[in-house]
Amino acid sequence: MTSHVIYQGALRTSCTHVQSGTILETDAPVDNQGRGEQFSPTDLLATSLAACMLTVMGIKARDLQLDVSGLRFSVQKNMLTDPRRVGSIELHAHIPDLLWPLDEKTKQILKKTGETCPVIKSIHPDIKVNIDWAQWS
Repeated sequence: MTSHVIYQGALRTSCTHVQSGTILETDAPVDNQGRGEQFSPTDLLATSLAACMLTVMGIKARDLQLDVSGLRFSVQKNMLTDPRRVGSIELHAHIPDLLWPLDEKTKQILKKTGETCPVIKSIHPDIKVNIDWAQWS
């Protein structure tokens, strides 16, 4: 069992991670009758992509004996209508100054690792995923 999710009313859910007991809540977004006070379920979809990429990149970096702490993505989720769904996810990579200079080979290894994470492989091909690695140039 991964989690338990309970509808709290007022378009809010409470999600409990079984192994750790960690709780997070979701709200419907303002543009879909909600309060937007928490991540929406579709926000979590987009955010989980960045989290997964950073996690596998962190594993690879550890194998390479590198510390990539502070590496981050800004995430933009774009919705479509009819039917309402996630149409695209945009990620913008940000590398802290302390990680410069990474050699080109290492940058390519980390990028390829992130781009093959389990979440990106699980996203439906109709959802466009755009990853901006411009800062890595």
